Amino acid sequence: MLGKMPPRQLIFSLVAATVVAASPLVATPAIAQTPAQPVPPPAAPPPPPPIWTVSASAGWSFTHGNTDTSSVNLGYNIVYDPQKKNVLKSDGLFLRTKDNGEVSADRLGLNGRDEYKLTDRAYVFGQVQYLRDQFKDIDYLVAPTGGIGYKLIKMPKTELAVDGGAGVTWEKDTGLGLDTSGAVMFDDKFTQKLSPNATLTQTFSALWKTRDFGDALYITGLSLAAGLATHTQLKIEWLDTYKRKPPSPAIQPNDNAILFALVFKNGK
Repeated sequence: MLGKMPPRQLIFSLVAATVVAASPLVATPAIAQTPAQPVPPPAAPPPPPPIWTVSASAGWSFTHGNTDTSSVNLGYNIVYDPQKKNVLKSDGLFLRTKDNGEVSADRLGLNGRDEYKLTDRAYVFGQVQYLRDQFKDIDYLVAPTGGIGYKLIKMPKTELAVDGGAGVTWEKDTGLGLDTSGAVMFDDKFTQKLSPNATLTQTFSALWKTRDFGDALYITGLSLAAGLATHTQLKIEWLDTYKRKPPSPAIQPNDNAILFALVFKNGK
């Protein structure tokens, strides 16, 4: 049949047959050059929060000139949280100041608490508070109490918890006998994360004696902590201790302290 076709038609037929025969050879390499992309593996889940959170702080200040003063403060904070119902907490602060060689402040406060979660916001607790303050003539004050608390605000960056309860107090003041009384207490704690590395904290605690509600102890704190490194913070804190009825009229009921400290902790 090819011999009977005109020359022009024969040329067109041969070209068309060549294109059709070559098209699979041309297309196949193109397909081979675009392999399927591998599916990325799923992201790893975040690590669980630590069971133990431990921090320790230390601060010093010295001045020389018309007056020579030195101050030291040492503190700690421990939280044991196994991510179940119970959370154990303990904290303490030691403060000592000298002016011209004479001690002008000598205070030690310790707290221990066990919280049991009822709901995501509500909890019950038992705690023991200890205070020794030389310049308030408090040889020691021990107050075991228990009660119930509630987190009024619980957000990723903001938290406010309040609690109240009752118990007993034992207070021994310099030159006086041991005073035992029932007690009523109230606490609040507010925390606000200002940034990933800075946190503002406000605390307040009140302890009233049931034998004399006018004999009350109020402690207020306000602190700002800023991260310097993964495990180090710089902290400034204002602490106010108010004893409404000091053991002696010569003792001022109110003491204020401003503390600067480096904080070392095991978590971020």
